Amino acid sequence: MVLRHWSRSAALPGPAPSEDLFLGPDPKRIASAIKAFAEARVGLRTSPFRSAMSMLTFHINRAGDALSPERRRILEAAKDELRRAFGRK
Repeated sequence: MVLRHWSRSAALPGPAPSEDLFLGPDPKRIASAIKAFAEARVGLRTSPFRSAMSMLTFHINRAGDALSPERRRILEAAKDELRRAFGRK
C-alpha cells in the first residue's frame, strides 16, 4: 500500500481516538480521557505517556489555524494536566 500523506501512516497502527475526546471545555477531563485511551491501547511501541502526548499534539497541529485561541489554550492546558496525571514535571 502506498501512502500519500505521512499523517495517514501515523494513524494506521491502532484505533484512533474519537474527536469527542478533544472537544470538552475542561482540560483535566480531556487529559484523563486521553490518558485512559492511551493506557487501554495494546501493543504500543512507546509508553502510554508519550502516546497520549503525541495524540494531543497531533490533534493541535492538524487543526492549525482553524483552532481558536480559546481551544488552543484549553488543549495546551490539557498537556499540562497530562504531565501531572502521569507524574511528570
